[in-house]
Amino acid sequence: MSLKKVDVLVIGGGPSGSSAAYWLSKAGLNVSVLEKKVFPREKTCGDGLTPRTIKQLEDMGLQKKLEKFHRYDGLRTIAHGKTMELAWPKHKEFKQYGYCVRRSDLDLMTLENASEAGATVYYGHEATEVDFEESKSEVKFVAPKSLTGKNAQQSKNIIRTVTAVFKKDASELKFEPKLVIVCEGSNSRIGRKLGVTRNKSYPMGLAARGYFKSDLSTDPWIESHLDLKDKEGNNLPGYGWVFPLGDGVVNVGVGLLSTFKGWKKVNTSKLYEAFVETAPEHWGLKWENELGPHTGGRLPTGGSVSPKTGVNWLLAGDSAGLINPFNGEGISYGYESGRYASEVALDYLKNGTNLISYEKKLWDEFGPYYRNAKLFVNQMGRPFTMRLGTKIGMNSKATMKLMLKYMANLW
Repeated sequence: MSLKKVDVLVIGGGPSGSSAAYWLSKAGLNVSVLEKKVFPREKTCGDGLTPRTIKQLEDMGLQKKLEKFHRYDGLRTIAHGKTMELAWPKHKEFKQYGYCVRRSDLDLMTLENASEAGATVYYGHEATEVDFEESKSEVKFVAPKSLTGKNAQQSKNIIRTVTAVFKKDASELKFEPKLVIVCEGSNSRIGRKLGVTRNKSYPMGLAARGYFKSDLSTDPWIESHLDLKDKEGNNLPGYGWVFPLGDGVVNVGVGLLSTFKGWKKVNTSKLYEAFVETAPEHWGLKWENELGPHTGGRLPTGGSVSPKTGVNWLLAGDSAGLINPFNGEGISYGYESGRYASEVALDYLKNGTNLISYEKKLWDEFGPYYRNAKLFVNQMGRPFTMRLGTKIGMNSKATMKLMLKYMANLW
């Protein structure tokens, strides 16, 4: 088994991995990406790209490719018998529109973009083993705040080699990287090996989604239903969605947080079925129109995973728990954290700067927002409070506009 020496090894080719690989390759580094799946592949996601995400994609030169997908104007929110259409707010930095793009298309597009920038992508290769040791050097640094509000911790582990298995024939590749960026999604296998854990005081996001044929797939609004109920009619602190994809298909799903008593008993598949059966008739969500089985998953939120850095490695995207607690959005934070990781990695490789500066960058960009989001959802994440809050909000369009702006982090 030959040893491949690279400047940076990126583990995972989703939003954070493709972003990190793109920016590092553009800077002239030798970058390899290990992606365990063969793209295109399915991923549980609402497929709605917010203005924050659009900015990151356009910064990576993907504006023209985005234009072939369905563009939408904002959010239609429905609750308590009322409907509001809320346009994306005007902003000096972000566009006033979004796109709906299947993750199978989006992730292929962005990883191919990284490849075109110079990254070597190994599809179907899963990182299975990481050889590391504890650094014997005493490294002194001023610990910045982490996203949990406490002083950031840094692992003393330094990665020497990473072994990947090609699933098709079980052959192996071994890499000797100067730096590793772990972007393999939630519940990261390599992260666990390195000693990474999740702060369980932070909520988990739960979701299920499927695809349906619909005559309204070109609707200019993504739709959110805030009075989510299970099959027994019990209110739950979450929401259902219908996002039009523009090609005769809509993405339909449910999402909620682990912030209420009894959340472990919630069957998201049954909740998804209950939402489909009570969704507005105009979408045409009949079971005979469902395109394949639905999928589901759980995600850590609020940057609740730590440590996020070691001597020569970083976590980004879902592997770092960088999911917005307000709405479960992770795509934009994946692209952004991948970009920040690339900036810190460059500084480390050129100047030997401690990677703990990545934690400071994350705190500066997301810290206060994530902290406030956690406080908010811990209150709103109770069935009674959620119902009362949405009832009040649906009586004031100004209030709902403000909430859309804040929940999408468009200040």
